[in-house]
Amino acid sequence: MTFRARVALIDIEGTVGSIAFVRDVLFPYAQERMEGYIATHREEPWMRAILDEAAREAGLDVHDLPGITAALMRWARDDVKVTPLKELQGRIWVEGFESSGIRGHLYDDAVDALHRYHDAGIALYIYSSGSIAAQKLLFGHTVAGDLLHLFRGFYDTTIGGKRECVSYERILGEIGSAPNETIFFSDNVAELDAAREAGIQTVQLARPQDGTVPTTAHTSVESFAQIDLIR
Repeated sequence: MTFRARVALIDIEGTVGSIAFVRDVLFPYAQERMEGYIATHREEPWMRAILDEAAREAGLDVHDLPGITAALMRWARDDVKVTPLKELQGRIWVEGFESSGIRGHLYDDAVDALHRYHDAGIALYIYSSGSIAAQKLLFGHTVAGDLLHLFRGFYDTTIGGKRECVSYERILGEIGSAPNETIFFSDNVAELDAAREAGIQTVQLARPQDGTVPTTAHTSVESFAQIDLIR
């Protein structure tokens, strides 16, 4: 199946990499270290910014460190997509990738497609709920090596929620791409719906190993090997 596009916007979890890697490796790694990490770095300006934003999200006083820590721990357990949690997790994962030898899981067909699309002159961008720092960390330390050079840019929830049309409109505006020249890959139907509302072409990755249910509302494939992109 061939699409004509100049820009590909790509989700991570369940799309280019397995849901299990994030759920079973990255999340537990951050969860186990979060309380101690907050206590160690609580006076640093970047941590203060994370804690203050978390306090606003939770409706807590910015001086209530135990309450803020508890909220962050609870959000982590429930996989709540809030920016301060994602920023904190990304900081903790740095030591995992750089010091503990963690390598980001990517599907072989995704690695091949990223190279194919890049070589075809398609501008590749990531849009994930994980922080930009965490995205760069993952793609700089994958099972296939450092792939950062393949991407033009990275977006996270600071641009807006992934289920909101306006987020995709903002991204289009920033990268200067027309909607009909852009394609978005994700496993999540609500995200695909929002992207299509912005006029973007959409493809669902419905991988059986991730338990993703194929949709009839968008083009749905099991592998990137089924999708070619041409300019």
